[in-house]
This record gives sequence, structure tokens and C-alpha cells, in this order.
Amino acid sequence: MHHVDLGTPWDEIWQAMDVLITQGKIVYVGSSNFAGWHIAQANDAAAARSLLGLVSEQSIYNLFTREVELEVLPAAARYGVGIIPWSPLQGGLLGGVLKKEEGRRRQGQRSQLALKEHEGQVRAYEDLCDGLGESPANVALAWLLHQPAVTAPIIGPRTAEQLDDVQRAVKLTLSEETLRQLDAIFPGYRPAPEHYAW
Repeated sequence: MHHVDLGTPWDEIWQAMDVLITQGKIVYVGSSNFAGWHIAQANDAAAARSLLGLVSEQSIYNLFTREVELEVLPAAARYGVGIIPWSPLQGGLLGGVLKKEEGRRRQGQRSQLALKEHEGQVRAYEDLCDGLGESPANVALAWLLHQPAVTAPIIGPRTAEQLDDVQRAVKLTLSEETLRQLDAIFPGYRPAPEHYAW
């Protein structure tokens, strides 16, 4: 489900999903862009019908965009829902854009404005990646794979070479020190309510 349907009761949604499962049209149900409380509502309603419930949640999640850490990741972990981050490289900003002139030219106006706004962070990030001897894209993907509840990021390689290169991220282990340095460059969130209540 690409977005939560606020106008339809969960019981009706799960009735429809149960029909699709029974007909063999789907095997599992996943969500995208749900809030943590939507995941809880969906899975509690599914459990009441003796259904499996949501098995995955696609959310925007990367070093720049970390709001899911507040409530979506804790809800997903509690309900056994795998997180599948989309836009893991934040539209290319985490892919080594400063050192790739071609990448800068190909960026859309929105991405160019984001780069201008965050150039200091991107520069510090690319310098850290240089120090590790790793490509920025692989570090960004490896960082995601170090996060709780993350199953696998959605990647979008344009070439076979990029696909071959990105496989390095799966084998890349980031040290605690590197994770701390990344958090210093791109501050994240603690789970709610701890982040804002104490």
C-alpha cells in the first residue's frame, strides 16, 4: 500500500487483502510512507483477523532524512516489519556528487538547491569516505544496513558497473567510531518520546 487510506477502516482493508491472498494474487502485504502508529493500527487489526499483517515498510531513510527513527523504526521493530528505505542516496547527494562533476551537471534544480544548502555536510561526508577508502554511495548504503529493522535499501543503479560497485556495501562493516562520525555530520533522532521528552 503506497499510502495509508485514512478513509477506509482497517477491517475492510484486511478483508480485501485476505481476498487477494486467497486468490493467490499476493503473498504478503507491505506499506509505504506509513507513520509508526499506522503500522501499529494495521498490524493490530490484522492480528484480530488472524492475518500476518504488514511485513515491510518503504520509507524515505538516509543520512539526511532520518525522521523515521522517531517512531517508524521502533514500531517496525516491535511488529517485525522490515524497513526498505527509498532514496538511500538522497537524490544523489550521498553518492559523491562534489567529486563527480558529471553528477553535478545532471542534478535537477531541486537537488542543486539541496546541495547548495548542505554543501558543508556533503563535503565533510565525502572527506570521511575518502579517509575510509570507500565510495560515498557504499558508505551511505552500509550505514543503512547498520540501522535497526532495515532489511535492504532500494537502489537504482543506471549501469552494470554501478550495480557491481554497490554490492560492496553489503560487505562493508562500519566501526563504532565511523558511525559516531556520521552521526556528528548528520545528526539523527532517538526513538520517541525520548528524543523530545527527556
